[in-house]
Amino acid sequence: MKNKFSLDYFRSIGFKVAFIIIVIGILPFMVCVPISLRAYESVSIHTDATNLMAEAISYNNQIVTSGYAQGEDNEVLDTKLKSVADSYNGRILIINSALKIVRDSFMADIGKTVIWENIIYSMQGESLYHYDKETNYLIVSVPLVNSDGDIVGALVMNKSMDYMVQNEDTFYSYILIGAVVILALTIILAIFAHIYFSRPFKKMSNSLDSIIRESDTLLPEEKSFTEVENITDKFNEVIGKLHSIDESRQEFVSNVSHELKTPLTSMKVLADSLNGSEDVPIEMYKEFMVDIGDEIDRETKIINDLLSLVRMDKSGAMLNVTPVNINELIDHILKRLKPIAEKADVEVVYESFRPVVAEVDEVKFTLVITNLVENAIKYNNEGGWVHISLNSDHQFFYIKVEDNGLGIPEDSVDHIFERFYRADKSHSREIGGTGLGLAITKSSIAMHNGEIKVRSTLGEGSTFDVRVPLNYIKKEVH
Repeated sequence: MKNKFSLDYFRSIGFKVAFIIIVIGILPFMVCVPISLRAYESVSIHTDATNLMAEAISYNNQIVTSGYAQGEDNEVLDTKLKSVADSYNGRILIINSALKIVRDSFMADIGKTVIWENIIYSMQGESLYHYDKETNYLIVSVPLVNSDGDIVGALVMNKSMDYMVQNEDTFYSYILIGAVVILALTIILAIFAHIYFSRPFKKMSNSLDSIIRESDTLLPEEKSFTEVENITDKFNEVIGKLHSIDESRQEFVSNVSHELKTPLTSMKVLADSLNGSEDVPIEMYKEFMVDIGDEIDRETKIINDLLSLVRMDKSGAMLNVTPVNINELIDHILKRLKPIAEKADVEVVYESFRPVVAEVDEVKFTLVITNLVENAIKYNNEGGWVHISLNSDHQFFYIKVEDNGLGIPEDSVDHIFERFYRADKSHSREIGGTGLGLAITKSSIAMHNGEIKVRSTLGEGSTFDVRVPLNYIKKEVH
């Protein structure tokens, strides 16, 4: 449990924001300090080398013309060069063209031969410098040139760079103090950011806990980050839909109970009437039994429609999709419904604009066409008409069922696909409707990735437009 808490903490947005702030606060030091030190060291060495070379060149004429480079004594130059070497805490050497030391401010290596790359290049006319990190000395070598332009030797000057190291140590000290201060400020800022960015999510989590405990019904609207506000709005939409689904479920259960109970109540009343009467005439007995049979048929139809709806609503419900000739399917359905239309004195006209073959579940799609056409016949006027048309394009096929019947009240149009909803309850009872036909129709169309729309005017008729893809594509379940 502890390990899970630690893992969740490290994955939290507050920790990640705090970590980013700390990294941003420390990273400049980790990158800039070494770069700054390298830049300072490079500039110091280059500046000192340039100054030393200029100073060495300034001694050229005096050293060459006095014969000092050939080993002749000159107390003035001895004193001067010794003073300069001491001021640099370094050493000055004069080397002749034979690479022998003729003068040494330390008076230690006179007469020795020196073979060093930079001195050899200086004998060829180049002025060079080299920084020795081990001894911390800057070494400059410049050629000594006579009036004829001939190189007669080289002047080598050493300078101690201890001051640079001392400055770097001082710089490190200031950097360390600055790093501690900035690190402390960064940690404080990170803690503040952690609290600030985590607070809206913690409030949302607590609000969701209250909703789970059924203390609240919606997340409170609170001014915060735009993203959090958007999430809150989406959560409230989802919660609203869940409440609506729950209310719909409760209403559905209530309606199912009522619909199933009504035929049973009628049969009970009829049966009690027969059982409570003596010498019942055979004609009345037959009449009551016919009524009981009708109620049984009604109960069976309700149960069958409920089972159809449940099968369609079931998660992962499968379609037995095959290529189906829609023209032939509609012809077959209309032949079966012809007796109902003739009995109601309703003219049924079917118009097909082109042959249509589509990938559908024939059984489930038969329910769609049957329910739409049967409703158009039943909810019609004597002498009315029903017009069915079939058309298609390269992607969809279209079925239109139009009638000039009773129509649907404007306030009921948006509800007719709800289960057990009846726009005209008295007429529905009269014709034996269960209130589930259009709900089954919409579910079946949705399973085929199609859609259905309705337009209706009370007293003038209704038009149902169905659009379904010719090729069925199974939706991926995530």
